[in-house]
Amino acid sequence: MMEKLSSEELEQRFADVAENLKVIRENMAEAAVQSGRKPESITLLAATKTVPVEVINRSIELGVDHIGENRVQELTSKYDSYLLSRCKLHFIGHLQVNKVKYLIGKVAMIESVDSMKLANEVSRLSVKNGVTTDVLLEVNIGREPNKSGILPEELPELLEGVAAMPAIKIRGLMAIPPAGAPEAETINYFLQMNKYFIDTKSKKMDNVAMDYLSMGMSADYPLAIRAGANLVRIGTALYGPRNYNKNI
Repeated sequence: MMEKLSSEELEQRFADVAENLKVIRENMAEAAVQSGRKPESITLLAATKTVPVEVINRSIELGVDHIGENRVQELTSKYDSYLLSRCKLHFIGHLQVNKVKYLIGKVAMIESVDSMKLANEVSRLSVKNGVTTDVLLEVNIGREPNKSGILPEELPELLEGVAAMPAIKIRGLMAIPPAGAPEAETINYFLQMNKYFIDTKSKKMDNVAMDYLSMGMSADYPLAIRAGANLVRIGTALYGPRNYNKNI
């Protein structure tokens, strides 16, 4: 649930976000240089689950130009209040087929397409609404049974199938390695994803633009950038710990 904050709490959150954003930008820039890339080649996406719109909009005013929601209901409830003229809205959570209709025409990208069934619905509704929807294909790089995402060996088939669909554009790949894994293991997952990304890019498939490798979150985004990520999804490190106990 989203928090309701007093004016004093909001001012403190605004100050915290400004300071946190400065630190994140510095860390991102350092990791980019270490990976042989320019800092501006890495995109920061603010993960805004449970974050009040006032705080989100302040981060946008501070220069955050990509935001992402995990839940369809929360996205639609906040939609009219986002500063969308100054940022792009992504959907980054697990998406049920019956909820695609709430996102088409509203989001710049769906980062979590992991099945032909889901992609077909995105394509169908995009055609119906006269838009082209950008997507990332989500890979379950850690092969976790309870996590969404396609298994790595199934990625080529999904790529080929989605690429043939109208009104949908593959813009890259997304993955979330197992939480709490040792650093060396996490780096290995990131490097595996980068290999899939580079290999796919080299094939130069029609309707497949490997523009984004989305991986890395608050706990591991510098590692992800050093391993090849060019889009990182950061929530807690930017907005502070989520409070699920306060009422909307």
